[in-house]
Amino acid sequence: QVQLVESGGGSVQAGGSLRLSCAASVYTNNFMAWFRQAPGKEREGVAAIYTGGSFTDYADSVKGRFTITQDKAKNTLYLQMNSLKPEDTAMYYCAAGGYFGGIRSYEPNYWGQGTQVTVSS
Repeated sequence: QVQLVESGGGSVQAGGSLRLSCAASVYTNNFMAWFRQAPGKEREGVAAIYTGGSFTDYADSVKGRFTITQDKAKNTLYLQMNSLKPEDTAMYYCAAGGYFGGIRSYEPNYWGQGTQVTVSS
C-alpha cells in the first residue's frame, strides 16, 4: 500500500506560479503522475514520470509551462506550474503505480487526497 500526500496548492493570479509536492510513503521505480479535475469536467492526466529513469510525459495543455520532477532522497514528487491560466483551476491529485500507456491512458493504483489550485484572471 502506498500513501500519497499532496501539498502546495493555493490561489494565484494568472501568469503566476505554484509548486505542488507529493510525499510518498513508499518510493520505488515506478510511474507516478499528477492528475487534475475541474468542476463538471473529467479527470485528466497532466504530467507523468518514471521514477527509475528520465522519462516524462505531459498533456498538450501544459507542455512548456509545467515540469514534473522528483527528489528520491525525500520520497517526493513535484509539479512546478508556471504561466498559470484560469483554465488550470482544478483539484490536483498525485498518483502512482498501475498501468502506464501514456499520460492519456494512465491507470494508477494509488491516489492522494488532492490539493486545490485556483487561478484568477
